[in-house]
Amino acid sequence: MQFRDSPEEATFRTAVRSFIKQNLPKDYVPGDPFSEDPAGPFVREWRGSLAKRGWIAPHWPQEFGGAGMTVTEQFVFNEEMAEARAPQVGGMGVAMIGPILIRFGTEEQQKEHLPRITSGEAHWCQGYSEPGSGSDLASLQTRAVRDGDDYVINGQKIWTSGAHRANWMFALTRTDPDAPKHRGISMLLVDMKSPGVQVRPLITMAGDHVFNEVFFQDVRVPAQNLVGEENRGWYIGAALLDFERSNVAGSVALKHTVADLVQYVKETAGRGAPGQVTRQVRNELADRAVEAELARLISYRIISMQRQGQIPNYEASMNKLFRTEAMQRTTQTAMRLVGMYGNLYRGAKLAPRDGRWPHSYVAAVSGTIAAGTSEVNRNVIATRGLGLPRS
Repeated sequence: MQFRDSPEEATFRTAVRSFIKQNLPKDYVPGDPFSEDPAGPFVREWRGSLAKRGWIAPHWPQEFGGAGMTVTEQFVFNEEMAEARAPQVGGMGVAMIGPILIRFGTEEQQKEHLPRITSGEAHWCQGYSEPGSGSDLASLQTRAVRDGDDYVINGQKIWTSGAHRANWMFALTRTDPDAPKHRGISMLLVDMKSPGVQVRPLITMAGDHVFNEVFFQDVRVPAQNLVGEENRGWYIGAALLDFERSNVAGSVALKHTVADLVQYVKETAGRGAPGQVTRQVRNELADRAVEAELARLISYRIISMQRQGQIPNYEASMNKLFRTEAMQRTTQTAMRLVGMYGNLYRGAKLAPRDGRWPHSYVAAVSGTIAAGTSEVNRNVIATRGLGLPRS
């Protein structure tokens, strides 16, 4: 596992930093949902500048709109963008369905969808969870029935991130209700503008509109939108989860959160304000800093495997499990240190860091649920990583 950039990677890192310095406005507010609206003028301009360079997915082949770079250079790009807290581009298209289509998709699917992802034209959402099928995802009930050259979909998805902004969904559907539950599932690519698709918002306790319910009523999807083989979608969907859990940007976000908290404590030290540096405070912040560094090293392990052409499996679960639980511990530490001021949200005059901590605290709760609960990921680590029997 390499911890230092090669000369080529160092040159690319410098180029990315220079681009960010020249193009990211100084008044850009990271994490602001209005700033990061993919339909917003700044994000469109930002996305267009990246697309011209092939930087929305640098490691994709040039014929698909990438730059033909290495997986490591893609990691360098993601790391620098996260360090700068720049608006994310590509989303689930680059991180999830794109790699699946490159590996399992037909030539027609690749030609239709991959260039639209790297141009920023297509925005994707994930149709997995259902009201009765979360951790037990294979029990999903959304039906897709073959009718001539189409599949007809009826059912419901829930906790669908970004569905209100997406124009495409990759959805797991049940195509054989009589088969064992893992073997009767197929993945379909669904145009969100299709008749019969309805999206309803779900507002989180942090006040954000991230999640949605999606309803399908007699939605017709061309059979050519089937990814892989019919009734083999579970295995494709599981591979996609490995890509999702391999997200390395989260470790940078964790590092930033710890650094912000440490800076806050330094600023308030000695003034009689919450966060005065006692032994307990020092010890707790040291623990959080250690966790942030460990999350970074796990990310490096992930990219080392990808560099060798491997798809991280239980290693991806380790990455997701540790990073999300560490973020929860960090925000819990923050709330303890700011004391009663932690009840003040954005806009309150005395809110520390403009109310960032209470928002981060409640937002972090979903981190150990999305992309597989902590319990599910521990089971993956135990069975596939340690070779222990299933319970």
